[in-house]
Amino acid sequence: MAIDIIDPYYLTITLLFTVAYQLLFFSIAFTLKFDKLTDFAGGTNFALLSILTLSLSSPIHTPTARQLVASLFLIVWSLRLSSFLLFRVLKTGKDDRFDDKRDHFFRFLGFWVFQMIWVWVCSMPVTVLNSPAVQERFAQQGAFGSGLDIAGCVLFGVGFVMESVSDVQRYLFRKRVDSRTAVCDGGFFYVSRHPNYFGEIAAQLGIYLIAISPAANGYVTGSARSALYGTVVSPVLITMLLMFLSGLPLSERPGAKKRYEAGTNWEAYERYLKRTSILIPFPPQLYERVPVFLKRTIFLEFPMYVFDPAKHSEVNKQRSAEEGGAGENRESGDGLVAGGQTRQHQG
Repeated sequence: MAIDIIDPYYLTITLLFTVAYQLLFFSIAFTLKFDKLTDFAGGTNFALLSILTLSLSSPIHTPTARQLVASLFLIVWSLRLSSFLLFRVLKTGKDDRFDDKRDHFFRFLGFWVFQMIWVWVCSMPVTVLNSPAVQERFAQQGAFGSGLDIAGCVLFGVGFVMESVSDVQRYLFRKRVDSRTAVCDGGFFYVSRHPNYFGEIAAQLGIYLIAISPAANGYVTGSARSALYGTVVSPVLITMLLMFLSGLPLSERPGAKKRYEAGTNWEAYERYLKRTSILIPFPPQLYERVPVFLKRTIFLEFPMYVFDPAKHSEVNKQRSAEEGGAGENRESGDGLVAGGQTRQHQG
């Protein structure tokens, strides 16, 4: 096939497909001011890229078990995510993330461009694994079931279960109780404040390990080997997004600040923060005793996530300013009295 020569790693065709697919949904969303298809478009895009690359390689050779497993994992993960997010937005009626973007063409388009990059990059392990540069040139890749294959399957399984179940647990928690005052500390949230984020990172890392297995075991060499290893940008991007952009930074300190200033059961939530790992699942009885230095490093609870009422609460800042102003007024008043007494004495 000509495409195998022009685009041996399927990176161009998957990029063009992703851009076209996302622009189609963007045009619908912007024209109709319709939020409900945004996450659906992102999730289903992953599945379609897996199917596309697998079908393009099928006429040339029978897909290997490794290709089928990696592709199926990405399809299952993406369809589960997109269906859950679609269900959730249908229940809520709209997506608050777009309140300041929905009516601004370029601002709204910027989100969709970012989604294009997210889908294309995070599909790379499966895209490159299914490409002719890997499958045609290196037909002998060893049977599926190597150490990395098994590790990838286990990691994906653990991550997929944690992400899926914790999404449902949080949704049911918000439906059953007043989430403004209650603390979601049951299920997977007992051992991690963000088990869904941990699960997503683990699932993507698992797919990556399966994809690089033939390269790590010496069956794929040269530029194809480098390309497979290079798809590490997929789990890295997911991790960076959740830890430094759209995940933890938007939920940790802002969430704690909101609870503290509203006075909604802050004491219980503060105890939950101290006892529960921010991301990596860990028994709370042990995490509570972990030194702060280890929490801020090994357990990834970086200072940027930590809420300090004295530093970050507007209520405390306002209170301090008022107390400071009152103190200045008292000092000024004392000075006037003292000055008056001095003048009287001199008179």
